[in-house]
Amino acid sequence: QVQLVESGGGLVQAGGSLRLSCAASGRTFSSYAMGWFRRAPGKEREFVAAISGNGGSSYYQESVKGRFTISRDNAKNTVFLQMNSLKPEDTAVYYCAAGWTSSRGSYYYTEGHQYVYWGQGTQVTVSS
Repeated sequence: QVQLVESGGGLVQAGGSLRLSCAASGRTFSSYAMGWFRRAPGKEREFVAAISGNGGSSYYQESVKGRFTISRDNAKNTVFLQMNSLKPEDTAVYYCAAGWTSSRGSYYYTEGHQYVYWGQGTQVTVSS
């Protein structure tokens, strides 16, 4: 069982930055690929970014490439999402998720059904 707790959301003006954190419980954090997803009002949940268990591979949704950076600190069981140059269309509830990869440390996932554990979400609001 893995519990995920997100933090770092808030209200920011367009062009600003936020750094989301997701703290995970458990002793096998590096065996999980980690992902960030978001759900905007009236829209379906969408993939944002993912990182492999060893942190060596990552993947981004096209709309956030060059603006967002996903990273992880396996010693602290934490994954981050640095969000720069924020736009009003980035407004959403952001969720982190964990997907089991066992010893396949370079794997990451981009589909929600590939993730087993989810956090409760943190609100990000970008004003114009």
